[in-house]
Amino acid sequence: MTHRGRKSGRLYTTPLLYMTDGPDTVVVASQGGLPKHPQWYLNLCSHPDTHIQIRADRRPVRVRTADPQERSRLWPLLLEIYADFDTYQAWTEREIPVVVLHPRTDG
Repeated sequence: MTHRGRKSGRLYTTPLLYMTDGPDTVVVASQGGLPKHPQWYLNLCSHPDTHIQIRADRRPVRVRTADPQERSRLWPLLLEIYADFDTYQAWTEREIPVVVLHPRTDG
């Protein structure tokens, strides 16, 4: 995933574990259970229009944090992919964000 630094304006690329949910791609801002959100998540909160690349397919997306109802539906599905997300959540007081990347058509 590409993200723009909220302070520097520089472009960064961060590889992430993901799953698909219909047309959306879903990632987790776990930071290994550390007390602070990862920089990529904070950058995306400031600049939610970005691009992701899965294999050779690069596509524009708009990023948003899942609301509580959506998170409760997605969290068990994410644990099927990577059970350690639950361990990470137990290690931190912050709620680990579930991040939905929805396709954009504006390029």
